[in-house]
Amino acid sequence: MTSKRKPTIVFCHGIWADGSCFSKVIPTLQADGHEVIAVQYSLESFKEDVAMIKRTLNRVGSPVLLVGHSYGGATIQLNQYPSDIFSRVEVADGYAWMLPNGTEFFCGDLSETEQKLVWATHFPPHADLFTQQCVQSTPWKSKPSWYVLCLQDHTVHPDLQRWVSKRMGATVIEVESSHVPMLSKPDVVIDVIRKAAAAVMEKKETLAYSS
Repeated sequence: MTSKRKPTIVFCHGIWADGSCFSKVIPTLQADGHEVIAVQYSLESFKEDVAMIKRTLNRVGSPVLLVGHSYGGATIQLNQYPSDIFSRVEVADGYAWMLPNGTEFFCGDLSETEQKLVWATHFPPHADLFTQQCVQSTPWKSKPSWYVLCLQDHTVHPDLQRWVSKRMGATVIEVESSHVPMLSKPDVVIDVIRKAAAAVMEKKETLAYSS
């Protein structure tokens, strides 16, 4: 007899944001019957942010579908793919603050009102956060992955996204979006998550029948 429990969906936010950036997709996924949680971490320390994600995973049911935005790995080889937004960032008091006109490159496909809200609530990372990254494992080598590739992204260059997603062997879904598709194209993001969740359930059922 097999369990029909749907995967728990755990969201991990990027820089200049917190877990509320997934507010347009969470209610629909909850209505689908998923347990959903968005991890809140400080963007002060890569090590501590990873630790908080692990603490969260230890508190939710399984199986788990982990959904990460940006910060989880998009800085790989960033120097080879220039990003427009870094001309709109000011480092002060040890933190990287987005300037008000930075939203043009971060979330330029949102309405003016939404862009102002994004800026008003943006959460600055510690200035040396990216240099702290020390990735000790690469789960995508053994687990299926999906990647929403944003063609109008001026924060993480689309060519870098292509390189990353190809290296991961991910199923790629291209979308005409800025860096924040969960805000500008939430229906696309929801659809991708639903497909990933269905694949997780299918794999779980296969393992259950074969055991």
